[in-house]
Amino acid sequence: MVKKITLLLSIALIFVGCSSDADLRMKAIEIAHGTIITDGHIDIPWRLTNNMEDVSVRTEKGDFDYVRAKEGGLDAPFMSIYVPSSYQITGGAKEKADELIDLIRGLEKNAPNKFTVVTSPKEAEKAIAAGRIALPMGMENGAPIEDDLSNVAYFHSRGIRYITLTHGTDNLISDSSYDTTGTWGGLSDFGGNVVAEMNRVGIMVDISHVSDNAFYDVMKITKAPAIASHSSCRAFTPGFERNMNDDMIEILAENGGVIQINFGSSFLTQESRDKRDANEAKVEAYAKLKGLIEEDEELQQYMQKVKAENPPYADVTDVADHIDHVVNIAGIDHVAFGSDYDGVGDSLPYGLKDVSKFPNIIFHLLKRGYSEEDIEKICYKNIWRVWNKVEEIAQDLQSAG
Repeated sequence: MVKKITLLLSIALIFVGCSSDADLRMKAIEIAHGTIITDGHIDIPWRLTNNMEDVSVRTEKGDFDYVRAKEGGLDAPFMSIYVPSSYQITGGAKEKADELIDLIRGLEKNAPNKFTVVTSPKEAEKAIAAGRIALPMGMENGAPIEDDLSNVAYFHSRGIRYITLTHGTDNLISDSSYDTTGTWGGLSDFGGNVVAEMNRVGIMVDISHVSDNAFYDVMKITKAPAIASHSSCRAFTPGFERNMNDDMIEILAENGGVIQINFGSSFLTQESRDKRDANEAKVEAYAKLKGLIEEDEELQQYMQKVKAENPPYADVTDVADHIDHVVNIAGIDHVAFGSDYDGVGDSLPYGLKDVSKFPNIIFHLLKRGYSEEDIEKICYKNIWRVWNKVEEIAQDLQSAG
């Protein structure tokens, strides 16, 4: 069906006398710098907590910095306050989240002419109009809530505007798509209360990482639209529960929500997943044969050799395919970008290797016949609509409460 849509859009472009690729690329750059671009998930906090760098200037490592964001037209990247599942065992999840929030606020403090932490679309637009990059924050993993419902309001006061209910393993709130334990069979009772409290205080519910059962539980409970901050379409990766199936995408749209497409190659195509698995098996066998561990330089060099011989990368056009798919089954109002830059390692697709490349995906959307209005919805208006609606519902609930 996606191929059919793409063909029809291509034919439409021919009949309207579309410009050359060079003209479309110029148009894409113009749009990227003329409209707001938000991204649902960028893992700068975790990257910097392990290897502190000054991202107010161009960096040699990583996928994001101020200079490259400006080159790509990226205006409002959600900073992922990622707390690994290990903290659910060791304790200290809330403290770790606070540390990462402080780190992001430190970016603003150290470069106030370049970065501004924001908590609403209105604040984001003000910062962007002043030439700064807006930094909204979302918390990846609800573990920092611990077993205390009051922590939902606490993290709202700290600037968190979405919470991914769980991450790599089941937690007190929800089962994880990566965990086969099925602790709760979906959401826990406490998790249902967390979703209701997120609605009340005005935090977007993020269903990336949750199990299918948990997703359906959220849809029954939430009074506000939800998001998938960094997920893609399972139609292209059969059996990969971390992505959303068509039924889930349709229900999310009925809820008024948005799926933000993850750029990681293993989220985009089965071929990329198969190549990655084959490469990992080859490296694991070599390490066992040679008695090497991951940190050994010899194994690192071998890993690069294997990857060069069998590149596991998808392409920017695969991201466009996922957007086409969502539009086909749910409509233009329910898709956006959720790259997972700095969170998916060396697995980004050709044409989208860092945040400077957003004009490339816009070019391919133009080439497929998307209007400038359509692209503006994908770039920010769809997420702005959800964010504003979540705040409106929160005000209503607090007034009624």
